[in-house]
Amino acid sequence: MEEGNLVFSVNGERIEVPSIHPSTTLLEFLRSNTRFKSVKLGCGEGGCGACAVLLSKYDPLHDRVEDCSVSSCLTLLCSVNGCSITTSEGLGNSKDGFHPIHERIAGFHASQCGFCSPGMCVSLFSALVNAEKTDRPEPPPGFSKLRVIEAEKAIAGNLCRCTGYRPIVDACKSFAADVDIEDLGLNSFWKHDENKETKAPKLPLYDPSHPISTFPDFLRREMKSGALLNTEQYSWYSPTSLDELCRLLEFYEGEKGVRVKMIVSNTGSSYYKELEKFDKYIDLRHIPELLEIKRDHAGIKFGAGITITKAIESLREGIHNKFMDRTEMMFGKVADHLEKIASGFIRNSASLGGNLVMAQRNQFPSDIATILIVVNSTVDIMTSSTRKTLTLEKFLEMPPLDSRSILVSFYVPALKPTCDASSKSNRKLLFESYRAAPRPLGNALAYLNAAFLADVSPCNGYDSFIVNNIMLSFGAFGTKHAIRARKVEHFLMGKTVDLGVVYEATQLLRAMLVPEPGVSNSVYRTSLAAAFLFEFLIPLIGGGAEILNVGLNGYADSFPNTGSVMKANGNHLDNGINHQTLLLPSKEVIASSKEHYPVGQPVAKAGAAIQASGEAVYVDDIPSPANCLYGAYVYSTKPLAKVKGVTFPSESPPDGVAAIISFKDIPKGGVNMGSKTIFGSEPLFVEDLANSVGDRIALVVADSQKHADMASNAAVVEYDMENLDAPILTVEDAVERSSFYEIPPFLRTHPVGDFPKGMTEADHTIMGAKIRLPSQYYFYMETQAALAVPDEDNCMVVYSSIQCPEFAHSTIARCLGIPDHNVRVITRRVGGGFGGKGIKSIAVATTCALAAHRLRCPVRIYVNRKTDMIMFGGRHPMKITYDVGFKSDGKITALHLELLIDAGMSEDVSPVIPKNLVGALKKYDWGALSFDIKVCRTNHVSKSAMRAPGEVQGSYIAEAVIEHVASSLSIEVDAIRNRNLHTYSSLSLFYKGTGGEPDEYTLPLVWEKVAQFSSFNQRVEMIKQFNGCHTWRKRGISRLPIIHEVMVRPTPGKVGILADGSIVVEVGGIELGQGLWTKVKQMTAFGLGSIQCAGTEDLLNKVRVVQADTVSMLQGGFTAGSTTSESSCEAVRICCSILVERLTPVKKMLQEQSGSVTWETLILTAYVQAVNLLASTLYTPDPASFQYLNYGAAVSEVEINLLTGETTILQSDIVYDCGQSLNPAVDLGQIEGAFVQGIGFFMTEEYLFDSDGFAIANGTWTYKIPTVDTIPKQMNIEVMNSGHHKDRVLSSKASGEPPLLLACSVHCATRAAIKAARQQVLEWSGVDDLDSMFQLSVPATMPVVKELCGFDIVERYLKHSIASSKNVE
Repeated sequence: MEEGNLVFSVNGERIEVPSIHPSTTLLEFLRSNTRFKSVKLGCGEGGCGACAVLLSKYDPLHDRVEDCSVSSCLTLLCSVNGCSITTSEGLGNSKDGFHPIHERIAGFHASQCGFCSPGMCVSLFSALVNAEKTDRPEPPPGFSKLRVIEAEKAIAGNLCRCTGYRPIVDACKSFAADVDIEDLGLNSFWKHDENKETKAPKLPLYDPSHPISTFPDFLRREMKSGALLNTEQYSWYSPTSLDELCRLLEFYEGEKGVRVKMIVSNTGSSYYKELEKFDKYIDLRHIPELLEIKRDHAGIKFGAGITITKAIESLREGIHNKFMDRTEMMFGKVADHLEKIASGFIRNSASLGGNLVMAQRNQFPSDIATILIVVNSTVDIMTSSTRKTLTLEKFLEMPPLDSRSILVSFYVPALKPTCDASSKSNRKLLFESYRAAPRPLGNALAYLNAAFLADVSPCNGYDSFIVNNIMLSFGAFGTKHAIRARKVEHFLMGKTVDLGVVYEATQLLRAMLVPEPGVSNSVYRTSLAAAFLFEFLIPLIGGGAEILNVGLNGYADSFPNTGSVMKANGNHLDNGINHQTLLLPSKEVIASSKEHYPVGQPVAKAGAAIQASGEAVYVDDIPSPANCLYGAYVYSTKPLAKVKGVTFPSESPPDGVAAIISFKDIPKGGVNMGSKTIFGSEPLFVEDLANSVGDRIALVVADSQKHADMASNAAVVEYDMENLDAPILTVEDAVERSSFYEIPPFLRTHPVGDFPKGMTEADHTIMGAKIRLPSQYYFYMETQAALAVPDEDNCMVVYSSIQCPEFAHSTIARCLGIPDHNVRVITRRVGGGFGGKGIKSIAVATTCALAAHRLRCPVRIYVNRKTDMIMFGGRHPMKITYDVGFKSDGKITALHLELLIDAGMSEDVSPVIPKNLVGALKKYDWGALSFDIKVCRTNHVSKSAMRAPGEVQGSYIAEAVIEHVASSLSIEVDAIRNRNLHTYSSLSLFYKGTGGEPDEYTLPLVWEKVAQFSSFNQRVEMIKQFNGCHTWRKRGISRLPIIHEVMVRPTPGKVGILADGSIVVEVGGIELGQGLWTKVKQMTAFGLGSIQCAGTEDLLNKVRVVQADTVSMLQGGFTAGSTTSESSCEAVRICCSILVERLTPVKKMLQEQSGSVTWETLILTAYVQAVNLLASTLYTPDPASFQYLNYGAAVSEVEINLLTGETTILQSDIVYDCGQSLNPAVDLGQIEGAFVQGIGFFMTEEYLFDSDGFAIANGTWTYKIPTVDTIPKQMNIEVMNSGHHKDRVLSSKASGEPPLLLACSVHCATRAAIKAARQQVLEWSGVDDLDSMFQLSVPATMPVVKELCGFDIVERYLKHSIASSKNVE
């Protein structure tokens, strides 16, 4: 084949790259060398979907184009030679017209911060493109051939931190041919009460008959020649045969110092990070033998280069045959399991062979290896010219493959017949695979995976079975590779399966599967193995007819799968939850109002469409100015150490490094300041002593972000540990050494009532109960980012992704030693903040400014995800000890708390946490409440505000106390909650000055409303019945209230009317995705509309809100605390009133002259008359009413799997009082998003650290935020309109943070389910060794839930059953 330049297309445009380093990824190139910035860097691991693109390849042999989504952050640029790339901009845009995907994402309110939206759109587009290639019936007009379940799964690998996913799923489902249009949620296309027939035509038209060309004709013509890349030009080799590959490997084996990498997809680099560059790359995708799939009656041979997706398709080829044989059944089940590995855009490119080689060389916990071992798969290996075939098991056990060896293919044999065709034996083959992982649909490594294959025969009249042969494989449990459990296999062979045999087998398995030392959750993993084996064997006892009718001769879904569970009334398996779709239809109740039109209307979020198309500009999307350099932090890896210097391993600095910036580079007159609050300041860089892991030591500045990151990883910090005290790493250490931060008097909380008296009045007490709460990482999709550009006259312009530009402005000026008027900080939008883009972002902006000042050129920073998770802290961990007194009827009379809050190495905003925490804790009438709260200074990264800071912990503590009291009294917990809800009188006592008028206390109404809305009482009884009928699944339900106190802060606003009548608005608030700009636009239209002239009804479309600029808009403050939207709106309303007052005389004059007046004429006349059409103000709330209370309640129902500890959230119902919502669609989105983020804190997000405080959960592999498959299956929300609130902005109330507290209902429901499970275990054993007053940790992950149900629950059940059967005999 000829060799040539790298040629591909992006959105139909031809791209030719004469030379580039072969390690360059597609993402790097698109963002640095093209105008297409919709592809975002969210994680760099293929774990978030923000960088997804559509990759299209032309197959000249079959004259067809293959399309699939891939992760551009892992895809090497040289690998796309001859391919076509489509990004979200390529689907449509604001100039040429948006694609229906963009319009529906916007119309279903499915974009908030918008950073993830382009990736979502591409994932959906990929599904649409491939659905249209099927031979399914033509869909109705406006729809596609896509099915609902496919639409949901299309985004299963994409992460979103803002929306809670449900509106995104609705937008996706709106394209599905089989969707019930009535099932779709709130949108801007139709009203809820419209007829079904009128709704579909109102959707933006999708016309599959005019598809977007994903592969341009010019590229098709060029690619017919089949040119490969010039090997010397790109150091990229594309051998076309195994012989050529072997020659290459042998050649480079003799080349010392040359690092060679063989690749198919490069997805392995997501797990095994490359800290150094390779010199040569060998692309294996042009070797035909590695890409073959050969299928015959004996089995399937897969080339090692086959992608997981293609393997799934091949395995499923025969499962649509009604008369498929057992091999096809087995293949179908293997395919189902493979679909749970990784995400779609990874499976589309990741190769089977690469997965197996990682398992063999690097001990990667491969599901594929585990499954293929059990079916006696073999592999074909080639070393030089020598080939050999091994069983997969032997392959995994051999020493790691050397660099000259290649996995060529592997073979999956068909299942052999268990008897002759003439035999009348009823022998059956049974096959199952199992997987327990944090996420059901993949994108998460398994705690344990397993696969079992058994040949069984009935005996004793089909009441039991003999095991003729059995193979058991297990993987991911903490050993080097997947293994066969041969001891257990030998034990089971020839035995008749009964309870005793199953018990002995599980005991033998436990003894055999011992994870290596240091493996996390080792006991849990072993318990899973026993549970999976139990689940596989137990149907063989008394389930003869069912097994005979199924086995592997029946339909694929007939035999129990990994989701199966056992019923209590016998040994038959029950499939439990079996929804055909991921999510069920939800109910959304909103009350829109026209009183202040367009305020109160569910208007679509401003800018949502350009966010979806990728045109919205975030800080890292701003084109790099000329001579721009890039920075990456060097941080401390020690919790307390003297820093002597920073060097590189080699004498010369790494490629591209321009400088290392440290405290020494702070100019004369400047101050080493990285952030400053009213509580204190934090240095920008370590001067002498590093005070925590993650403390900033220096900034490496290089010619690209990649070079800067690589150099920072290579940097060596020299530490001196002598003559230092031990670091303070626990709050107990802080207490021992009196290491505390002072809480200012104005933030100190005061006790309520007489605690000693309350304890005396109590009938019962609980003393010294303890709770620990962990941290939580922000996981904003856009990591910390800033760009600093030196300007004339010693000025500095900084673009920052920050919630408080004003704070960064003053800090930069202090650091550089220049006047404030020499600094300008600009923030257009933030790709998710949640508090983490507040104080924490100041240092990033200041670092950029210092580097730019020192080097006299632009400098930008985009912090990689790992560094972000190590350096930027999160929610405050804490230890709580409490004493509580209560009456026999459950009325609590007194509560005392001792809290130790881990604030880290600097104050940040930690002194506000106690006040926030106590404010949320006071939601119940405790009788008397006292507390002793200490904010501890430790040698950890300083913690900062995170959505509902302190409030979420306070609300949880309240529920933990309530749950403890209920358990102590053996009273239903809901009754205890009811008993301790506030009356207005007690509310006024606990919330002095903020409770409002009696009619504003809506919590009792909300409490009853959520019970009716959710059918709470009926479901409580249904759950009791369910739990009585199911042994291995238990359900729990919980209803709880919240009271959340917020404070309105001063906020500036500016409104200007331009000559054509269009309107420009500036506010102090920052658009974080919370819809602030949208509400401000509505308020502007309402305020100016009061002039009442022709055309004012369309003012909403004339308003533009512009970026925050600290020189243009002073005193912008901090966008936080949920109230900045309403205060910004009020500032704008005041400005509009000023303008209307100025315009009124002009209007009167025009009316007298011509009668009617249009808006355009009014404004033009005002310009002519030199009327000032610019108004600004600083809204300052009334000191008497600047604080107020928010109320809400939620009911959540969950189902737990006692065998695995998996928790499924079946339903959550929320009623939340928004006053009179400024925009009910925006507020609904805030409620959903906050609630799901709270689910992450309470259920899934483990922010783990080592003993020094180094974050070991530092990426998408180890930190699991909620995904579309872990949110509530059904989520019903009522945004309650509680009427007039005279002191609020147009009677509205906050929605950004309070609903997060309601996610505790999921945790409490899980506790209720566990309680039912423990009661069952107690009935089995008769021994009360499972305390009814247990504590459920946060987060309640699968291992935590399983431990509380009993790691030995299977053995307990078997012992009980064996004993029961003996008693019957």
